[in-house]
Amino acid sequence: MRQPHLTPQEAERRLLLLTVTRWLPVGFVVGIFILVQTGRGLTIAQAATAAAVSGVVCFLLELPTSGFADAVGRRPVYLTAAVLNVVSLVAYALAQSFVAFVLAAALMGAFRALDSGPLEAWFVDTVHETRPGADVDRQLARAATTLGGAIALGAVLSGLLIWWDPANTVLDTGASALDAAVWTAVVLSVVHLGVAAAVMREPRPAAGEGRTRFAHALQEARRTPAVVGSGLRLLRDNAVLVGIVAAEVFWSIGMIAFESLMPLRLEEMLGSAREAGALIGPVSAAGWAMFSAGAWLAGRTSARLGVARAAMVGRLLNALGAVVMGLVVGPVGLVVAYLFTYGMHGMNGPPHAALLHREAAASNRSTVLSINSMMAFLAFALAAPLLGSLADRTSISTAMVTAGALSLLGVLCYVPARRSELARPAQAASGARPG
Repeated sequence: MRQPHLTPQEAERRLLLLTVTRWLPVGFVVGIFILVQTGRGLTIAQAATAAAVSGVVCFLLELPTSGFADAVGRRPVYLTAAVLNVVSLVAYALAQSFVAFVLAAALMGAFRALDSGPLEAWFVDTVHETRPGADVDRQLARAATTLGGAIALGAVLSGLLIWWDPANTVLDTGASALDAAVWTAVVLSVVHLGVAAAVMREPRPAAGEGRTRFAHALQEARRTPAVVGSGLRLLRDNAVLVGIVAAEVFWSIGMIAFESLMPLRLEEMLGSAREAGALIGPVSAAGWAMFSAGAWLAGRTSARLGVARAAMVGRLLNALGAVVMGLVVGPVGLVVAYLFTYGMHGMNGPPHAALLHREAAASNRSTVLSINSMMAFLAFALAAPLLGSLADRTSISTAMVTAGALSLLGVLCYVPARRSELARPAQAASGARPG
């Protein structure tokens, strides 16, 4: 018997529920992964290399997995991702060597590639079953707000859990205080898997159709080299787009300072991984609040200065914040600089996305967005081990300043977009297409 369609309101409630259960576990571990690895004997370079492996795997699988989600269905791909998420977190929880952490990172990269998109696509498809073509921007905005809140809540609870350290204060096991947060993320991810299996409803293919759709998915995966080639040709022919993607590359390098190296600098200042891990939770939560404020500020800045200049201001201030994070001498200064930097991280996002969409058309929009994302993963994968090695050989501070200084170069990469923006009124008057 065919189940009735979900109403848009029912679909949104399920989307928000899944958003909470998906991202709450992330809050528990997002700021402490590198502390867990260095606490188990890895050097900073090795920890950064493991993170780079995750980025490379995600880079390689992003386009093929999107074809599977379109062809096989959103629900099976999303559930597969949820299973892989549990497996990857268990691998992190049990890892005690560099090779084990690399394996865990590879599993995490595969999970991130599978997880990217199916839930949002499922929600839009479900709404369109009863309201074809309906806009869902407000619902997706609420989901994005819920996502940030879930991560912030998880980060705060993680900090409290690490501060409490039940493995030692209650059970006296001698385990690291950080381990409790990782295993909590595992349990919460299992809960998410169960919730996803229960609430995601998608029409099943008829007998025989499943094999046809799977064959189509394989065909889509085989088209990946052609899709990448078309994206590279698009870059070759569009100097403005080259600049925007290059800005994303330098942005990704800068993120290593305030996302990967910041917990280690805080540990260095406080003298304890437990104290750093406990503080990272509330600081990360505050960082997400600043991120939201920065995104709001981006809209005001774009209206006053133009989209390209807003992107340049966001990149400039974010990069300078990363440099300052490497120069401050106390934990209070580091936290203040981090919050400012993360706010400017949020400010850079909306204008950068708007510039990307200006250079895309309906026929290549997905390709443009994928190329931008893939280059960010690739830049992180290449830069993280180098900056980690620099931190081991010199200092964490030197590596942070270097990452921030390189990120400053992204400001110059927006210059072609600014020139194109200035030419837009004249192009519109003459009927020419911008970009």
